[in-house]
Amino acid sequence: MSDEKDIRKAAAEIAFGEDLHAEEQEAKGAGASVRSGRKTAAQDAVEKVMKARSKERPVVTEYIDNIIEDAMYLAGDRCFAEDESVAGGIGLFRGLPVTFIGHRKGRDLEENIRCRFGMPNPEGYRKAIRLMKQAEKFGRPVIAFVDTPGAYPGKEAEERGQGQAIAECIKTMSRLCVPVVTVFTGEGGSGGALAFASGDRLIMLENSIFSILSPEGFASILWHDGSRWQEAAKVMKLTARDIKDLGVCDEIIPEPEPEEMHEKRFFDTVADTIWRNLGPLLSKDEGELVRDRYLKLRKTGSKYGRN
Repeated sequence: MSDEKDIRKAAAEIAFGEDLHAEEQEAKGAGASVRSGRKTAAQDAVEKVMKARSKERPVVTEYIDNIIEDAMYLAGDRCFAEDESVAGGIGLFRGLPVTFIGHRKGRDLEENIRCRFGMPNPEGYRKAIRLMKQAEKFGRPVIAFVDTPGAYPGKEAEERGQGQAIAECIKTMSRLCVPVVTVFTGEGGSGGALAFASGDRLIMLENSIFSILSPEGFASILWHDGSRWQEAAKVMKLTARDIKDLGVCDEIIPEPEPEEMHEKRFFDTVADTIWRNLGPLLSKDEGELVRDRYLKLRKTGSKYGRN
């Protein structure tokens, strides 16, 4: 048993490039820091996870309805069924025709059940693929919104090719000959988020997260104890600041108070940031877009000598 623990610890240190024991100790000492009035990095990560999951945050349809003019929602993957957990369609962004896609969570329990709390089935990703290929055909930029705990892990989803659908979605987005801007608005978990995050620019809201899986899942795998998710949150380096330091995120949008995130002023700030990142991409030709996107993705992790 001790050998197994040593192997897991060594694997984690290799994967995350730091002393895992030190991270564990910092997370365990978070309580003492609260009493002294000092916030640790572990506390900050835990806070970001909780804020990213908050029910008070705007859902993707609010961003679309406030940022995209004349939005027309499109349905179905032309293969199996419609998946309400992925919203997608066409519209105008500051007068420019665009295609939009995004993970959809509900505003109430009934809507969340229909959308599986923002966890798509394969047909959701295949709908996104259909819309991205349509965008490329008509020369429309793609704006993607990410807010998902991950892809739906149900038996039926696996039977219908969940892994293949996600992989195809990543491949399609990474090879598009039109500009792609992705905005993380809340949770960004696992391949479910990565499927919409292989574009030219990646923007994150201040309290959004991007991780290989949920902190609970990470703790269950590494320590066989899901209750240690708060320790896992720090080790995983999933905050917007962590992701920017890794060179994956291009810009972070500061967030106002929760109640102000539903006001037009906040949506205007998000729209301004999207336009600032999209604008320079519009002047690039197809070959330059694909080449620069490939180089950007290849540099991921290079800060720590892993690529």
